[in-house]
This record gives sequence, structure tokens and C-alpha cells, in this order.
Amino acid sequence: MKKFKLIAGVDEVGRGCLAGPVVSAAVILNKGARIHNLKDSKKLSFKQRLEFSEEIKNCSIFSIGISSVREIEKLNILQASLLSMKRAILSLSKKPDLVLVDGIFAPKVSHQCKTIIKGDEKIKCISAASILAKVYRDKIMIEMSKKFKNYYWDKNFGYGTKQHLLGLKKYGLTTMHRKNFRPIHKMLLK
Repeated sequence: MKKFKLIAGVDEVGRGCLAGPVVSAAVILNKGARIHNLKDSKKLSFKQRLEFSEEIKNCSIFSIGISSVREIEKLNILQASLLSMKRAILSLSKKPDLVLVDGIFAPKVSHQCKTIIKGDEKIKCISAASILAKVYRDKIMIEMSKKFKNYYWDKNFGYGTKQHLLGLKKYGLTTMHRKNFRPIHKMLLK
């Protein structure tokens, strides 16, 4: 079996949100990197993700890829997610020999890719990518919540929580809302 020297983990965040971009990260952990208790970003608190994020950045080669709300609306969420993954992979400063992608779909790149269901729970470099993508996207949403205060994105990060849906009903849509997502699309039909 072929031995791979540089392995990148890739994951995306924000597919199920009603607002904001989808963000992916690609991470190549340095040889011998020891990050204890690394796990899927969804199983960590906000504070833990921030701490892990700094640790990951200090012992890896990493990059971020983003697909905008406009791209999500134009392409659909799956294709926009794959585009953000592709951008993250192609932005790495070193070319990986193998790319491990969380889930069942991989972006079309010249690199050898392997998809892994629940990879963010099983593979450290994918867990690391999950954390970096989540922290990066959360910071975008926190920043956007300063402009769009009525939707509580600093707390819900664009997901369809009760507060967010109440904000939508009371104040309407913003340019950051994904107009082809069901709750928002239904509002547009009224």
C-alpha cells in the first residue's frame, strides 16, 4: 500500500444555515503534532474551539475556502460547499499527496481524494479542519451581527433558531439570507 507523506483533512461548516457563507478548511498537521482530545467541532464549546484553533494553527499548514451567499443561491448548497472545499485545498501552501474529505462528496481537484463518513469524528486532520472552519465562520457571523443586530447571529451563527426566525418575521430579509432556503423562500412567496 502506498505511503502518503502529506495528508490534508477537509471539512465544511454552515451548510444548514439560513444566512451567511459556507466555509471550508483544509489542514495538514505537522508530522508529530500532538493535539490531545481533538474531535468534531460540533462536540466542543465555543471556548474550546477557539483554544483548539490556535493550537491547530501553530502545528499545521492550513487554508480556508469560502462560498458566498450569492454562490450558494446560484449553485445550490452542495455545489457551493464543494467549491469552498476546492478553494481551501488549492490555497494550501504545500500540495498534499492525499485529501481526506468529511462526508460522501469530494470536490473535483487534481489531488487524490477519499471521502469518509463522519470523518470529523474519526480522523484528526479532518477534526482539525472542522474546528478551523467553524471558528472562522463563527467570527464572520459575529462580525455580521454588529450590522444585523435583530437576528442574533452572534449567538446562533445564522442557524434557524427561534430568535433568528422571530427576527426574520419582524424585520424581514437581509442580503446575507439565503433566499433559496425553505423558511426564507416561503417568506418570499407570501
